[in-house]
Amino acid sequence: MADARVIPLHPEDDGGGRAGAGSQGRSAGDGRSAMSGAPGSARERPAARDDSARDAAAGDSGARDDDDGDHGAGGGEDAEEGTDGGPDWHETLADLTAFARRRLLGQYRVDEFGFDRELTERFFLPLLRTVYDNWFRVEAVGLHNVPHDSGALVVANHSGTLPWDALMTTVALHDYHPTGRQLRMLGADVVFGTPLVGALARKTGQTLACNPDAERLLRGGEIVGVWPEGFKGIGKPFRDRYKLQRFGRGGFVSAAMRSGVPIVPCSIVGAEEIYPKIGDIRPLARLLGLPYFPVTPFFPHLGPLGTVPLPSKWYIEFGEPIDTAEHGPEAAEDPMVVFNISDQVRETIQETIYRLLAQRRTVFFG
Repeated sequence: MADARVIPLHPEDDGGGRAGAGSQGRSAGDGRSAMSGAPGSARERPAARDDSARDAAAGDSGARDDDDGDHGAGGGEDAEEGTDGGPDWHETLADLTAFARRRLLGQYRVDEFGFDRELTERFFLPLLRTVYDNWFRVEAVGLHNVPHDSGALVVANHSGTLPWDALMTTVALHDYHPTGRQLRMLGADVVFGTPLVGALARKTGQTLACNPDAERLLRGGEIVGVWPEGFKGIGKPFRDRYKLQRFGRGGFVSAAMRSGVPIVPCSIVGAEEIYPKIGDIRPLARLLGLPYFPVTPFFPHLGPLGTVPLPSKWYIEFGEPIDTAEHGPEAAEDPMVVFNISDQVRETIQETIYRLLAQRRTVFFG
């Protein structure tokens, strides 16, 4: 199999825009998931989702076989066959064949971090989208607070034993943001040191949680996601749910200040209940090289069935951006400035979580 061609994150000859951004952006006219104040308000659903990966596949594969050569709407046998509203399996098969051919020949692109946009949008996002829409029934608000075409650092609370919160935040920004932003998540060392998981993380746009990588992405106009609580947050016991843990030394603030981008606080409610962690088998965790080995009411007692998350109702709120450019990049070396901004972000997220919890009536129905 041929190797994929590595391209710069933002090539100079692409007209100044992000690679692939035009094909994946959602227009503001598409419906966005919304919660007007109270969690029980109605959600707006997208009328239709763009399949940018399919469009890219069609463009790369060239003209498909077509007896009459007419791909537009109109009469003829093709139009009659499509009147039942069902998918055209001929087109689907042609797309999959073209996709497989490009993968085998190495005719696909990844950026210098290993992000494979086509693979992510064609396979991984549709799987996550099903969970987002039908299992957790996520409602996302405040998406307008995330910049449309420039860099920003999204900082969120971390919970739920497994990082479903990070994955659902990715879907919210990609599918419901007016311009369809791709979240570039920062992951811990253990993620990239785990077989298969590390490679998958790279393919889907994640990179190591270190300031140099974060700053390169932010300066390139990307939306970067960070969960400063780390394993202290995602692995905390159920009795401490929705109580934010310490935000570390504020490295995320320094990265945002050096890059001159805003920080967008993100508050997530619903993830704490998917795997209620009531215990931790620490000897087994050390043996496996994991930060913890959780015990829930269903795992490990029910085996693989216990890994199915409970279908809690989720809310994700993106708060007003906190400007860092006014301090200047030199302020990133001032511990007091960094601490104050970090504490401001943490308090904003915690207060929003308490407000969302007060509005929520039930765990599973919102």
